[in-house]
Amino acid sequence: MTITISVDVMGGDHGISVTVPACLDLLKDFEDTQVILVGDEAAIQKALRQVSAEQKNRIKVVSATEVISSDDSIEVALRRKKDSSMRVAIEQVKDLHADATVSAGNTGALMAISRYLLKTLKGIDRPAIATRMPNQKGTGTTVLDLGANSDCEAIHLLQFAQMANVMVRVIDNKPSPTIGLLNIGEEVIKGNEVVKQAGELLRQSQLNFYGNVEGNDIFKGTTDVVVCDGFVGNVALKTSEGLASMISQMIKEEFSRSLLTKFLAFLVLPILLRFRKRVDHRAYNGAMLLGLKGLVIKSHGSADKYAFYVALVRAYEAAKNKMVENIELAFEHAQIQSTTIPKVVLSSSLENVEIKS
Repeated sequence: MTITISVDVMGGDHGISVTVPACLDLLKDFEDTQVILVGDEAAIQKALRQVSAEQKNRIKVVSATEVISSDDSIEVALRRKKDSSMRVAIEQVKDLHADATVSAGNTGALMAISRYLLKTLKGIDRPAIATRMPNQKGTGTTVLDLGANSDCEAIHLLQFAQMANVMVRVIDNKPSPTIGLLNIGEEVIKGNEVVKQAGELLRQSQLNFYGNVEGNDIFKGTTDVVVCDGFVGNVALKTSEGLASMISQMIKEEFSRSLLTKFLAFLVLPILLRFRKRVDHRAYNGAMLLGLKGLVIKSHGSADKYAFYVALVRAYEAAKNKMVENIELAFEHAQIQSTTIPKVVLSSSLENVEIKS
C-alpha cells in the first residue's frame, strides 16, 4: 500500500527551503510513500534539480498561485485566496488524490479550510487539534484541544477524549490509553460546570478514564491523554514552549559566563545533549486535526527541516494505520447523540471496537 501525502510547501516561516528537503528525507526513509508538492511550481522545480530520478518518480508537483500568510483572516483564506497552496493541498485529500496533507501555515485558516472542504465525521460536532507534549517518561502526552475551540460544552470534551483514544491506540499501539480531564484539582467537586459535567460523562463512558488531572500531570505522564478546551490547551502549550525556551537560554547564558564555565560546559556536554534531546519540541511536531473526513496535520510555523520531517512521519503513520476510518468506526459503535447531554448514549465500549489495519 502506497501512502500519498500532499504538502503545502509554501506555508510556515521558511517555506520551500524547509518543506521540500523534509519531503525528500521522507521519500528516502519510507519507500512506500509518494508526495504531492503544492505551491509555486517554478520554485519547486528549482528545489528539485538535484533530485534522483527514482525520487522524482514519486513526486508530483501541483501549482498554486497564492499563499496564505500568518496575518490573513479566515475570511481572506476562505473566500479570496481560493488558489492558495494550503487550500489546493487540502483539496488533494478531498479529491482522494492524497491520504493526508501537511501544512505549517496559518492554524486558523488551516482549520477553517479543512472543515469547509472535508466536513466533520458523523457524530462529531467540532474538530479538535491534538498533539503530543514531552513528559518525563519519554513517551509524550497527547493533549487536546489546543486552540480550535475556545468555548466547549461537556459533550465536546467527551468527543475529544473518544477521538484521542482512537488516535493513541492506532498510532502508539496502546490498547487501552488512560484519559485525564484537565482541571484545577483532582477532586470531583472542583472545576466549572462544564468540566464537572464532562467528568461525569467520561465516568459513564467505557473509556479508560483516570479522572481529573492538573497541569503538571501533562509533563509527569500521569495519563496517556489529557483533554481540555481549546483556550486552556493553547495557553498550556504556549506556556510550555516559552518555559522550555527560557530554560534553554538560561543554561546557555550560565555556561558562557567565563572560561571556567565554558570548560565545565565542555565536560558536561554529553549530559546537556541528552537533556536537549529529551525536551526537544521538534521531536513532537505535527498536530492532528481530529474529527474531519480526511487527515490534516499542522506543523509548527517555525519548524526546521527535522521538525517538518517529524510532522510528515506523523501523517504517514496516521494514514497507514487508517486513523480517520478508525475514528469513524468508533463513533458508529458508540452511537453518540450530541444534541443535549442527557441524550448521550454510550451503548458499546470503544475499547471493543476492532482497529482497522
